[in-house]
Amino acid sequence: MEETLLLKPEPTKFFRWTVLVFVSLAMFGNYYIYDCISPLADLLSKQLHFTDSNIGLLQAIYSFPNIIMVLVGGLIIDKIGTRISVVLFTLLIFIGAVVTAMSGSLYFMAAGRLIFGLGAESMIVAITTIIARWFKGKELSFAFGLNLTVARLGSFLALNSPSWGKSFYTEWQTPLWISVFAGVSAVVFILIYFVLDLAATKKFKMPKDGEQDKIVLKELFNFGKSFWFITALCVTFYSAMFPFQTFAIKFFQDAHGTTREVGGNLSSMLTLAAMFFTPLFGLLADKIGKRSLLMMFGSLLIIPVYLIMAYKIDLASPLGLHGFLSLNFDFFDIHSQIPIYLLIPMSLMGIAFSLVPAVLWPSVSLVVDSSKLGTAYGLMTMIQNIGLFGFNLLIGYANDISKASAVNPSGYNLGMWIFSLLGFFGLFFAFLLRRNELGPNKHGLEQGMK
Repeated sequence: MEETLLLKPEPTKFFRWTVLVFVSLAMFGNYYIYDCISPLADLLSKQLHFTDSNIGLLQAIYSFPNIIMVLVGGLIIDKIGTRISVVLFTLLIFIGAVVTAMSGSLYFMAAGRLIFGLGAESMIVAITTIIARWFKGKELSFAFGLNLTVARLGSFLALNSPSWGKSFYTEWQTPLWISVFAGVSAVVFILIYFVLDLAATKKFKMPKDGEQDKIVLKELFNFGKSFWFITALCVTFYSAMFPFQTFAIKFFQDAHGTTREVGGNLSSMLTLAAMFFTPLFGLLADKIGKRSLLMMFGSLLIIPVYLIMAYKIDLASPLGLHGFLSLNFDFFDIHSQIPIYLLIPMSLMGIAFSLVPAVLWPSVSLVVDSSKLGTAYGLMTMIQNIGLFGFNLLIGYANDISKASAVNPSGYNLGMWIFSLLGFFGLFFAFLLRRNELGPNKHGLEQGMK
């Protein structure tokens, strides 16, 4: 029996990339459902009379169960394996999407988002672990990058749905039923992965799914300093990005006078940039290393951009750029006039949103033993969700406070200052990571892979 196992070949490149395609398409559905709330923000305000605090709650409640569940999900992945667990988690995101779309009650919608969150982050942890299981060495960061590219296409389509699906935005509920279809597609694609992975265990030499080392809870706190610095950066970076996107379309409408369609186009620039540049930054990190330095640069970029937009600082005019940029994507039915002065800060954010995730997530697999990857990603995502839960609530509350103030009736400046501070703390944690990785306890993050 052992000789037979030894004679099995490694998975072929075609098989590995096929697996990557289907898990990434499943992630597409996950990301679409997550970002379907942002384009609806003004309709929820007008038709259901939701405040910004209510809208922030719909995103925050997504993160609430993951303060515990995502860690449990990581333990489940390490115990029963990615193949079964990822199917269970994907079914939860579909159920959550259905419940969210069924009623206009804030509590009912929040319950749906909670169910969706129960599955969504654990599904991401599972798929991250799947990729780390199927890809090693020089292909790892590139595989992570491609996965994020396909997944963020879901975000891109959701944020631009007011353009390609303009007719659906006369009433708040119809766009949510489209997100249910995205949940159905995620279930279908993850079932295809299930069959492929099951076939691979019989045909190729692979570690058996769900037979990693026994998990000891106290080991959760035995990860090294580099892991904790990466986790701290993850919390600050994503807490600056995702809560901003929760209110971005509404922010552009209220503070800059854009239409919902143009607001969606601007918000989706982050996603569009990430779709193209995340794999390239992954390749760059694989080649040159310098991962902590790249994370420092990405964190530095986001510090000024929020204040530039909040105070309407025009960086384009000194460069001789004025007016609007015509944006035409016939395939997505996007035809917009984008204010040029907003393109520079959003472009800087897009670079950061491409660079940091491309380097951050695969770095965990370099500083943590492979048998504990599910737990490590679960722990990291759990802490990330504490930040997302708190900051979605905080920003919604800050917006409502600002709107009640005569000083800032547009209602966003206080929140934008909070985002800038998060960028500063992200830079600080990336600096600590670099200092640790240049010392005796380094893990090779600064080295390029051969």
